[in-house]
Amino acid sequence: MPLTDVKLRALKPKSAPYKVSDAEGLHVLIPRGGSKLWRWAYRFNGKQKTITLGQYPEVSLLEARRARDNARAMLHRGIDPAEARKAERRKASIAAGNTFELVADEWFAANQVHWVETYANRLRSRLDADLMPYLGNRPIAEIEPLEVLDAIRRIEARGAIEMAKRVMQMASAIFCYGVATARCTQDQTAGLKGALRPAKSPKHRAGMPASELPKFMAKLESYDGDKITKLSLKLVALTFVRTAEIRFAQWNEFEGLDGAEPIWRIPAERMKMRRPHLVPLAPQAVAVLAELREHSGKNGYLFPAATKIGVMSENTMLFALYRMGYHSRATVHGFRATASTVLNENQFNRDWIEMQLAHFSGGVRGVYNAAEWLPSRRKMMCWWADFLDRRGKLSVAA
Repeated sequence: MPLTDVKLRALKPKSAPYKVSDAEGLHVLIPRGGSKLWRWAYRFNGKQKTITLGQYPEVSLLEARRARDNARAMLHRGIDPAEARKAERRKASIAAGNTFELVADEWFAANQVHWVETYANRLRSRLDADLMPYLGNRPIAEIEPLEVLDAIRRIEARGAIEMAKRVMQMASAIFCYGVATARCTQDQTAGLKGALRPAKSPKHRAGMPASELPKFMAKLESYDGDKITKLSLKLVALTFVRTAEIRFAQWNEFEGLDGAEPIWRIPAERMKMRRPHLVPLAPQAVAVLAELREHSGKNGYLFPAATKIGVMSENTMLFALYRMGYHSRATVHGFRATASTVLNENQFNRDWIEMQLAHFSGGVRGVYNAAEWLPSRRKMMCWWADFLDRRGKLSVAA
């Protein structure tokens, strides 16, 4: 007779385990402890086998029969239900171990060697603040696109539209890494590109027009603020390097300051593209360095400061520009745009300019030309220095 809920509730433990059948191999086992376990007996490849379907009443009679029917359907397709359940458990176990956090940490570690420290720190901060709280504990293979979108919407809600786009790109990179390492099957951000709010027109960092340079250089010369800050701005103007590249500059990076071919060798770990950068130094730049030695010493950083990182703050030079009246009119990074414009307008070789801006071309060609063009870049940098202090002509003496 098939079981009923009344019969099931009436079953009591005995001195030895026993079972009571329902139908088609389904039965309930009552061990001495008194629990009631659903089991299904079947034969596969001539062998008698049994699987457990749960415990009554957590799994009802109806649910147990449905589970039995599903298992029978597998059997009819030639699938061993017991082995199928083991495979599912293994899959679930692997998925639980391969959380988004674990895969993201692996992705970060694999790529960190290619990033400068400041960029890596920014990415890590975005990852920890904007993705980990919402996706970190989830098995990466189970994450749905809408879960990712929900995390991105939180960034948009605080008005950080461009940041939302960048975090989406990072999430995409993590999913692609997961696909490549067999932890998930697809990039769950692929269909979300059109769901993001459009970014506002980018605000380019202000580059000073060439016509204003003489006035600016005169103001800089008469700047009455901190002497080291003044010298740092002079050196940035003469070399048009990035802010991080100059803030962390050390004296041991400079060579031949007393010779005919002085040069600044910026190590790869401080460069955005993770490649060493050579900056030929014009006489004016050497003069700035000589004056700087009198204030910051001959060893360690060029611009030491009593900050947590031991060098001047990233805003020190920018605030100096504000004091000089250039708020919203110029930035430290803007010297790069100004130099590029002036040098291109004066018909210097575009490859020399891009190399001096550390916009490297890829492959062997870029490495070869970095050395091959050094004499030409030195000539260009000397012309630029003369242009800044108005001692040279505004045409290429080439």
